[in-house]
Amino acid sequence: MPVLHSNIIGEGDPFLILHGFLGMSDNWKTLGSQFAERGYEVHLIDQRNHGKSFWSDEFDYSLLAGDLGNYMDHHKIEKAILLGHSMGGKTVMEFACNNPERVAHLLVADISPKYYPPHHQYIMDALKALPLEKVKSRSEADFLLAKHLHDWGIRQFLLKSLHWVEKGRLAFRFNLDVLAERMEEIGDSISGTKSFDGPTLFLRGSKSEYISDEDLPMIKQHFPSAILETVSDAGHWLHAENPREFLKYSLLFLNR
Repeated sequence: MPVLHSNIIGEGDPFLILHGFLGMSDNWKTLGSQFAERGYEVHLIDQRNHGKSFWSDEFDYSLLAGDLGNYMDHHKIEKAILLGHSMGGKTVMEFACNNPERVAHLLVADISPKYYPPHHQYIMDALKALPLEKVKSRSEADFLLAKHLHDWGIRQFLLKSLHWVEKGRLAFRFNLDVLAERMEEIGDSISGTKSFDGPTLFLRGSKSEYISDEDLPMIKQHFPSAILETVSDAGHWLHAENPREFLKYSLLFLNR
């Protein structure tokens, strides 16, 4: 079974970080370095069909959690701190509920265990409309994306995954075709009625609607010890929009 690609920094207790939908491990480089400076061995991981990890036609949270377990086995990690954002948050929740003995602390960024209806279709449509075979620069890609995506921040986030496959040919690091087909699975709830009783922190952005107060009973059902903190002046990409507060709440939780 192929092993997920990662960038490992620092020394200490293993701390595994999983990015969100259409993201990659580099999105967490700054915060990952700050965790590493505080005595953790930080693993910035690319999930399947993202970043530099392998591509596959199969894609659901059971498989993503299995990828994470396989990664830990490969690196001989018996137990780790897990942090996941959005899609990555669903992955670490799924893994923790099925492998509680392997999770020291669980941090979930701006996602709850519930089902989310597909809501990224406009992004997928914009990406599919981009004629990459004709695009000669990132600035040109941004200009063309802007015709469909008016949010500068979302465009910059997506363009981070753009790379030169060879001279004169650009491509995205994420597997657009498979991800577009699997929109329903990406919004899926975590499976079953299993729970993780260990220390758990949910972080939500004050400007985000991904975690509402109405989600708390379901969160507590799966994660009885969970606490919820709200990062101010931040939306769904709370770790990028207010990294200082994100780091503060995370360290307070880990040092309790």
